Amino acid sequence: MTEQFGYDLSRTCDEIRPQYHHVESCQQTVPEAITAFLEGYDFEDVIRTAVSLGGDCDTLTAIAGSMAEAFYGIPALLTAECRDRIPEDMLNVLNRFDVSLGRGRDTEEEK
Repeated sequence: MTEQFGYDLSRTCDEIRPQYHHVESCQQTVPEAITAFLEGYDFEDVIRTAVSLGGDCDTLTAIAGSMAEAFYGIPALLTAECRDRIPEDMLNVLNRFDVSLGRGRDTEEEK
């Protein structure tokens, strides 16, 4: 990553945090997201660390969270809590998406 894309992965989140601001370029968002992922010890910690950097934290956290989901998975309790908070029509979309990925099952009401 450092050689191919020139990303600076030598800084810690504590070093990034004071100067980080909203930046819309991948060159100043992706390395910070990778660093947040590398410093995290589980899914939730990665999310909290990425958000704590500030700046363009929704994009930053989406990137770091995607890596964290692939590496750690999402805790079932967190998934259940989130599913309880979204409207039924969106829950149906999410369920169909899960089925398409082979991690859910079809029900008649969702078709």
